[in-house]
Amino acid sequence: MTEPIQPITLPPATEPQQEGQWLQAALHRWLDREFIPEPVNQRIAQRAAQVFVRQRMEGENDLGALVIAIVTEMQAFDFSKSFYSEFAIANAVSDLLLDSLGIDRCCGQ
Repeated sequence: MTEPIQPITLPPATEPQQEGQWLQAALHRWLDREFIPEPVNQRIAQRAAQVFVRQRMEGENDLGALVIAIVTEMQAFDFSKSFYSEFAIANAVSDLLLDSLGIDRCCGQ
């Protein structure tokens, strides 16, 4: 029988604005590298970082809950000038955060 995936909890936010700045820059770089650099990438990264910072300031530390919040709130974003969707953005944020924590995201590890 398979084991359930354990939740991933981020350390409590001591500098949520600084975390948001890092996330915005890292996500913007990722967006530009994945396909082509386009002006909308900056707005996408900025919006995702705003959602992340607000959630962290409200005390959210669970990575799964943060990803769901980003998916939910990014649904209102106009992705018509982008190759991305709210799901791609939330997954990228998750990957960036896991990488920053040194957690290997390959193969369910």
